[in-house]
Amino acid sequence: MESLKIPELVPSAAEDSQQLRKAFVGWGTDEACIIKILGHRNAAQRKLIRETYEATYEKDLLQDLDGEISGDFQRVVHLWTMAPAERDACLANEAIKHLPGSNCIIMEIACARSSVDLFKVRQNYQARYKKSLEEDVADHSTGDFRKLLVSLVTALRYEGEEVNMELASDEAKILHEKISDKAYSDEEFIRILSIRSKTQLNATFNQYNDKFGNAINKDLRANPKDQYLTLLRSAIKCLMEPEKYFEKVLRLAMKGFGTDEESLTRVVATRAEVDMELIKEKYYKRNSVTLESAISDDTSGDYEKMLLALIGHGNL
Repeated sequence: MESLKIPELVPSAAEDSQQLRKAFVGWGTDEACIIKILGHRNAAQRKLIRETYEATYEKDLLQDLDGEISGDFQRVVHLWTMAPAERDACLANEAIKHLPGSNCIIMEIACARSSVDLFKVRQNYQARYKKSLEEDVADHSTGDFRKLLVSLVTALRYEGEEVNMELASDEAKILHEKISDKAYSDEEFIRILSIRSKTQLNATFNQYNDKFGNAINKDLRANPKDQYLTLLRSAIKCLMEPEKYFEKVLRLAMKGFGTDEESLTRVVATRAEVDMELIKEKYYKRNSVTLESAISDDTSGDYEKMLLALIGHGNL
C-alpha cells in the first residue's frame, strides 16, 4: 500500500502577515523572509495573506512591498502577489499603453487563459480602469491588429472535449482558402480562431495538416517580417501548445547578451501555477540545459532567488 505523503505545514495567514511586517520594520528589509513566504504560497494563500495584512495593519501589502524593495525583484514579487485576474488586468493595461509593440502580451492573456479566467480578467479590468478591455484594445490599436486582438479578448470559448469532425474539415478548407488568397485578416479566418474551442481548433488544424500537407503555421510564414503574421502564428501556438510558446519566450529572453527581464518576469509570474513543469520539460528538451541553470546564469541576487522559488513552486 502506498504511504500517504504528509503535507508540510504552512503557517497561517496571520503568522505570515506578522513575519512580513517584521521584514519591513526597522533598518533595512529582510528580502529572504519575503522570498521564503511569498515565493512558497499559492494564489489562495496569497489572497488570504493580503486580506489579513490589511485587516491587521490597515496597510496595503502591495504598497508596503513596493516601498521596501525595488528593481526586477520588486516587479516579480508584486506581480506574483497579485491575484491572477488582477495581475492579467494590470499586465494588459500596461501593454495597451505600448501597442503595437506589446501585441503579444494582449494575445497571451487572450489565448493562454481559459474562458472563465479570461472573463474574470475582463471583469477585473473594467472594475479597475472604468473601461472595458476590448474598448481599450480597440482604442489603442489599428487595422488588422485591432480586428484580431479585439476578437481574441472577447472570446468566450466552449471548454469541453466534444469535437465536430465535419466542422473541422470544412473550416480547415476555409482557412486554407484564405491563406492561399493571402486573406490573413479575413473576418471568417479571425472568427474561426476566436470562437472555436481549443479542442475543436486542434481538430481543425490536424485536418488542415492532413488535407494540405503542411502545418497551418508553416503556411503562415509567407513573409517572416510581417508582424501581423508573426502575431497570428503566435496566437495559434499559444492556443494549441502554450508550453511551447512560453518556452520560446523564455529562451529568447535569455538568448545572447543581456536579458529581457520584463518577459522573463511575466512568464514566470503568470505560468508558475499553471504549466511551469511542462515549460521546464520543453525548455530542457529544446536547449539541453535546465531552466533553473539558465535563470541562474542570466540573473542574480534576490531577483534570481525569487524566480527560482517560483519555477520550483510545484503543486503548492
